[in-house]
Amino acid sequence: MKLSVVIVNYNVSHYLLQCVDSLSHALRGIDSEVIVVDNHSRDNSIALLRHHHPEVRIVENLHNLGFAKANNIAIRQSHGEYVLLLNPDTIVSESAVKGVISFLDSHPEAGSAGVRMLNADGSVAPESRRGVPTPMTAFYKLSGLCGMFPKSRRFGRYYLGHLPWDSPQQIEVVSGAFCMLRASVLKKVGLLDEDYFMYGEDIDLSYRILKSGATNWYVPETILHYKGESTHKSSFRYVHVFYQAMHIFFRKHFSHLGLFISIPIKTAIIVKASSALLLMLTERVRMSLGFARRNNISVNGTLLCVGSESMIATCREISNKHGLEATLCVCSDLGEVASQLDRLVAEGGKTLTVVFDPEVFDYGSMLSFVSGSRPHTVSLGVFQPSTSSIITLSEIIR
Repeated sequence: MKLSVVIVNYNVSHYLLQCVDSLSHALRGIDSEVIVVDNHSRDNSIALLRHHHPEVRIVENLHNLGFAKANNIAIRQSHGEYVLLLNPDTIVSESAVKGVISFLDSHPEAGSAGVRMLNADGSVAPESRRGVPTPMTAFYKLSGLCGMFPKSRRFGRYYLGHLPWDSPQQIEVVSGAFCMLRASVLKKVGLLDEDYFMYGEDIDLSYRILKSGATNWYVPETILHYKGESTHKSSFRYVHVFYQAMHIFFRKHFSHLGLFISIPIKTAIIVKASSALLLMLTERVRMSLGFARRNNISVNGTLLCVGSESMIATCREISNKHGLEATLCVCSDLGEVASQLDRLVAEGGKTLTVVFDPEVFDYGSMLSFVSGSRPHTVSLGVFQPSTSSIITLSEIIR
């Protein structure tokens, strides 16, 4: 078997369905298997997946075991020459999987490869490519120097901002949101470190691959990552787990450098985590007092729904039901979509979500459209025919 795809799911049923829908197109012609490990979701994820994608193998955990352990359960059951770790809140373009497999086939020294990840507004996610967070690289990131000089080889090394995006590049860390691994290399370096509950395990694995003598690569194929939907970044638990992962990585790989180096880094981690928690708490207080509200693109902005007559009819019902401002267009041409969008943008003052019909537009075209010369006040939405839902960055509307 050529490829095993492993997806860990936790309470993101509609994003999971959308991910598997896009993946089913990307896997055509590839000898492959898809394994979904569910970490005890309570949102009907498994029932929906079994109904709409009976070909997927499902592992149901009785507890939330975390990202690393759940992935390892599936990896041990996999049979592919390559293993793809994929987040459930992603959309995979039709060419992405084949492109990365082709690259790995022609680069036997490569242990893993990642891709260009887009945010919902079409901007490129900098975490698509990262450097190993050595003490100095971590210091530049935590101190803000990385953000001030993003394209500097030295200060911007955390995100490798000096590298071009349009060609394959050797990198140090591949994101766990889309990480294709050579199974033989995994056997050599070991699986994900289960000391990490969530976050940091991809950095740790990438670093071990480098230490083994293999290489990690960025390949200019494209996916979209609804960043945060599978991780609940607004929670206090997220902040604790994220910065705890940084501490675990540093303790595991760089504790030998002594107190002179370790104390400043550990202090920076604590200060950064405390600041993030304080900002989060302040925002929650502001919201409770009515001084702030959540950014809700779909409800507070305008929907531009494009696709078949049946899709448009359903979107009309949804928008009327929720009192949403929506422009509905029966079309199958991206040029016409662009014209409608330009007209709405020209009216000004609106946040726009373009909702595509996947039965009319392929996923690659959707991603290309939002990543083109569009204003980043425009986000991608997708209509899900199987559940008659509109999926956006901020919510599921049905």
